[in-house]
Amino acid sequence: MENNIQHSDIYAIALHHRFQWEEAQQSYVILFPEGMVKLHGGAGEILKRVDGKTTVGEIVVDLKTTFPDAEDIENDILGMFDLAVGKAWLRKLN
Repeated sequence: MENNIQHSDIYAIALHHRFQWEEAQQSYVILFPEGMVKLHGGAGEILKRVDGKTTVGEIVVDLKTTFPDAEDIENDILGMFDLAVGKAWLRKLN
């Protein structure tokens, strides 16, 4: 996976996609016209911070603070951004 995600990047959920907690699934999901993607806990924690205002770097700092015992969390976060951009779940604003 090629990582082109920069700490200064700002993302929002892609147009025609919706990120939400799905009680029936007991997880966060991304809904889009073609279907739904169920996100595991870590992915949901990352994407719930994507608001079109917060930089990737700020999200990394927030998650490192929230989960101080998670090893190598920064690479996991950047990898999730890379995956989400590649799947067109996110759109870059800057």
